[in-house]
Amino acid sequence: MSLWFKGVKEPSGWMGNMAPYPITYNGQVWRTSEALFQSMRFNDPLIKEIIRGEKSPMAAKMKAKSHSAHYIIIPLSPQDIANMEACVLLKFQQHPKIARLLIATGKHPIYEDASGRNKVNDLFWGVHRDSRNPIMPINGQNMMGEILMKVRGILIASAPKPII
Repeated sequence: MSLWFKGVKEPSGWMGNMAPYPITYNGQVWRTSEALFQSMRFNDPLIKEIIRGEKSPMAAKMKAKSHSAHYIIIPLSPQDIANMEACVLLKFQQHPKIARLLIATGKHPIYEDASGRNKVNDLFWGVHRDSRNPIMPINGQNMMGEILMKVRGILIASAPKPII
């Protein structure tokens, strides 16, 4: 069985970076892991604060894109991926309810459904679904799904072990 997520209002929407789970990083609260992730592409504290101040994760993403000439982290680079992993891990560490949900997915593969989106970035973070066989991905790298499965492993490894 494969697990898929797309929009935040869908049953597995809590897995996505746009889901409304605030996280604290360096003493500041970020409305979503997406906002923190986007801000990590910059060194300029003013740009970071502008992104942090956005009310929606999509607005934070668009604000970051509007300042892309000032990126210090190249999108889709190894450092960008490491930053995404850090943001996703923080989200689940700081929200035990969704951490338990992620752990409960067991060993099932997780995919971000980027169907209907055709940008290179969308197919880097997610995959397209095959409409003839909706449980199978047909193209894309699924980096977000890979990160979620990695974070799931970290959470499982760090969970308290029962005393026998």
